[in-house]
Amino acid sequence: MAKTKTLFFCQSCGHESPKWIGKCPSCGSWNSFVEEVVTKNETDRHDWRQDSSKNRISKPKTLNEIESAGEIRIATPDQELNRVLGGGIVPGSLILIGGEPGIGKSTLMLQLGLSLQKAKVLYVSGEESEQQIKMRAERLSSNPKGTYENFYMLAETATKNIFQAVESLNPNLIIIDSIQTLHSHLLDSAAGSIGQVRQSAGELMKFAKETNTPVFLVGHITKDGLLAGPKVLEHMVDTVLQFEGDRHLAYRILRTTKNRFGSTSEIGIYEMLGNGLREVSNPSEILISQKDGQLSGATIGATIEGNRPLLIEIQSLVSPASYGTPQRTPTGFDQKRLNMLLAVLEKRCGFRMGTQDVFVNMAGGIYVEDPAIDLALCISIISSMEEIPVNDKICFAAEVGLGGELRAVNRIDQRISEAEKLGFQMIYISKYSQKSLDLNKTKITVKVFGKLEEVFNDLFG
Repeated sequence: MAKTKTLFFCQSCGHESPKWIGKCPSCGSWNSFVEEVVTKNETDRHDWRQDSSKNRISKPKTLNEIESAGEIRIATPDQELNRVLGGGIVPGSLILIGGEPGIGKSTLMLQLGLSLQKAKVLYVSGEESEQQIKMRAERLSSNPKGTYENFYMLAETATKNIFQAVESLNPNLIIIDSIQTLHSHLLDSAAGSIGQVRQSAGELMKFAKETNTPVFLVGHITKDGLLAGPKVLEHMVDTVLQFEGDRHLAYRILRTTKNRFGSTSEIGIYEMLGNGLREVSNPSEILISQKDGQLSGATIGATIEGNRPLLIEIQSLVSPASYGTPQRTPTGFDQKRLNMLLAVLEKRCGFRMGTQDVFVNMAGGIYVEDPAIDLALCISIISSMEEIPVNDKICFAAEVGLGGELRAVNRIDQRISEAEKLGFQMIYISKYSQKSLDLNKTKITVKVFGKLEEVFNDLFG
């Protein structure tokens, strides 16, 4: 008979303890240990393939003995996903994607499986029945009556049964929706617990590395926006993707927080439609709102997300404070940096911002951390305060220092090129950014200044 014992696991990091303790010695969290019943049976060790790993001993090799293989990636029809993954899916990789409920994780994964018509895809769902997946697939498919002979669905939660199906099918790609619903027979605890998530992910990681098969895991998140389960889950996988966006808005952002095979600064932008997610190849067009005529408080800033230059509209509203303490309310921008820029405007430029309510919004629902939009934000605030509109064919790319000086930003040539491509006629940059620029090749007018006051005088007189 199997021997049963009780252990305690930290909900934050997965640290194991034979008894309950108040503070986790690994991550320092308080009251994070939960009791779980585990089964230890030496004769019933579960492996994804029982016969292959028995009596096999791995031997150490020198670096010279290991053959160098070229970087082979599986390119998907989804160019946004390829960009975020670093060029495509790496064989044998374990990819975790998380996001809010209803944001579109399952839709993205199902679209990916349906688009890979030449590869054998196994879609394992522990949350939906096969009929539900069939209905959603018909809605998402561009050709509802088309044949998808290489797309297989399996409604199962037991890892042992999943691996039996995998051995008989031998797929090229596996999608698990979701990791919190899987259950390993090695543990007696309920599905979704710390131990079950760690054990199931460990079995899938072993399978992916030994068979060189990529595996996508859909993960739930907590109310704080963190991935549910032990922190070790994020350490085990090769890539962690975060699917972000407001469910009430049409646009979604796929962001990388960890990537062993590429950059972690890339983003992919999608638009949620009735028939699924649509790739947005030119995000600058959706981040610049369409409006009739020129409005005060609206400027365009050139920012960089990963390797992609974006032009985003900054909207500001400045009005006298009616309730004593002025309000500072940014949307899509850091509040501490907004307070710093307002202090620079008051101290260095003489604008009385201490008696004004300031509301700032980044159009399109995107969150911007690039300091290159500082100049565009300051111009937007003063434009709203003085009720002077700024020409919508002008954009800005410069960081503002505490002394009111304009600081250089990186990759200014890409920002200028993107502005020129979108039809802008003029761009304001720092004079310290022009050292590596060849302004003779650009058709757009480039204006260079060293201080914030000089920009104000040139724009507003």
